[in-house]
Amino acid sequence: MTRLTRRRVLGTAMLGAGAVAAGLGFRARADTLKARGRLHLEGFSQVSDGLRTAARFPLVEAIHGRRSRRFARGAQIPHGPLTYASAEDPQPLNDTEQMLLLATVTGNTGWANLIPHNRFYAPHIPNYAAAAGGRSFPSAAGYHTVEFFFTDDHGTYFLPTRDMAATGTLEGETDLAGWVEAHRERIVTLDGQRLEIPRAPQHMEMHNAWCANVPGSTLIIPVADLAQHMILVLCYLVQNGACIHDDINGRSIPGIDRFANLVDVENPYPLSYVEQLGVTEVTVESATACYAGALMLQALGLGGWIYEGLSPFTVLGASGDPDVPGLGFRFDMIKDNPLPHFTGRAGVFEGHTPPHYPSMHAAVEAVVDRKFGLGGPFNAGTDGPYRDNDGVRGAAAPMGEDFVGCVALMAEYLYSEFGRFPATVPAIHTLMYLQAHQLDTGFYDTHFGPGAYLQTHANHDRNWA
Repeated sequence: MTRLTRRRVLGTAMLGAGAVAAGLGFRARADTLKARGRLHLEGFSQVSDGLRTAARFPLVEAIHGRRSRRFARGAQIPHGPLTYASAEDPQPLNDTEQMLLLATVTGNTGWANLIPHNRFYAPHIPNYAAAAGGRSFPSAAGYHTVEFFFTDDHGTYFLPTRDMAATGTLEGETDLAGWVEAHRERIVTLDGQRLEIPRAPQHMEMHNAWCANVPGSTLIIPVADLAQHMILVLCYLVQNGACIHDDINGRSIPGIDRFANLVDVENPYPLSYVEQLGVTEVTVESATACYAGALMLQALGLGGWIYEGLSPFTVLGASGDPDVPGLGFRFDMIKDNPLPHFTGRAGVFEGHTPPHYPSMHAAVEAVVDRKFGLGGPFNAGTDGPYRDNDGVRGAAAPMGEDFVGCVALMAEYLYSEFGRFPATVPAIHTLMYLQAHQLDTGFYDTHFGPGAYLQTHANHDRNWA
C-alpha cells in the first residue's frame, strides 16, 4: 500500500488544483499550480529519492525542524551523561549534496532588484548597489562584499559569487542542474588537504573540539571584504549629503570643508558608529547566508550547525604556527594594536586597501567601477530583469570626480591617521561558519526521545542510495 505523506498529498493536490483551474479557464493560475506540483530535475545524471525530497521539502518544515545536530558519523563524546562513541566511520557528503548546499549558501539566484526610488534622487534612482546579481541571502543596500571559502576531506577551496551574472533559469523556471553546475565551475582549489584548525583553546572553543571540522564534514567559511564595504558606506553617506567625524581623536576630517557643496560638514556621523554599523552589516550578511544553508541541511537530511567557535585569526592565517597556515591571508601588526590586521590573499581575495591597491583613492575608484563598469548594476549594457534594462540601469545617480574626491579624502585620512583602513574594525572579517556532515542517528536514538531528527535524516541512506 502506498504511504501517504504530507508532501505527497500536497503535490497531488497542487496538480489536481491545476487541472481544475485549467478547466475553469484560469490558465495562468493553473500553470503555476502545476509547476509547483511537479519536479524539474532534468540535467542530473541520476535523480535519487534524496534529490526529489530535497526539491519538494516544505519551507515550514525546514524552519520548524532546524536544530544544531552536531553528532557526525565517526564522532565520540567520551564523558558525561551524553557519552557515546559512533559505530560508523566518517562519511563525506556526496557530490550532489555538497553542491546543492554550496549553491544554497553562496548562490546567485538571478538578477537583483535595485532599490527603485528615493525622492531626493529624482529623476535618478539610488545608486547604492555594488552587484547586479541576486544571491540567496540579503546584503545591506546590495553591497555584497562577502565571498566564500570551504574545506572538506579533499582540499580547501574558494567559491566567488558576488559578481556572478544571473544563472539557473530555463524558460522562466529554475534549472536546478544548470544552477548547481554554474556554481561548480567557479570553484578554485587552493590546497589539496583539509584546512587545519588545531583542537586547542587558542584555535577553537573547546566545546567544539570534538565536533568541529571533523573528517567527513564540509566547513563553509564566509569572508567579508569589510574595507570595500566601508568604502560603500562612505559612498552612501556622501550620496545622501553626509560625512564622518573622527571621534577617536576628536577632530574633523582635514580638508572636508571644500566639499561643503556635497556634504553637511556641520553635522557629521561619528567614525566609531559608522564602522560598527559596517561590521554589523557584513555579520548579518554572512549569518543569513549560513542560515539559508542550515535550512537546506534539513531538506538534504544532513547534520550540522551554524557557529562562530573557531578563531578567525587561525582560520585566516595568523595562528603563529607555520604548520597551521589557515587560508593564507596577508596581515600586518599595527602599532599599539595587539590583533593582526588582515588585508587579503593576493590573487584570490584582495581587500580594498593598501597594499592590494596603491592608495585608498585607487580603492575608491575600483568600487565606483564595480558599480558603473562592465557587468555592474548601473551599467546600461548589463542584462537584467527589467523590460527596459538600459533605461533603468542607466538612470542611477552618477558618481563624478568631486564625489570620488570626497569619499577618497575621508578614506585616505583614515589610512594615514590609523595606519590601516578601516580605522577600528577589520579590513577582512570572518565570524560565522556553517558545517555539514552525515548524521549519526544512533546517538540521537540513544539519548533523545522521538523527534530528535527529521524523516529526511532517518531515510537519508535509502534516499541517497
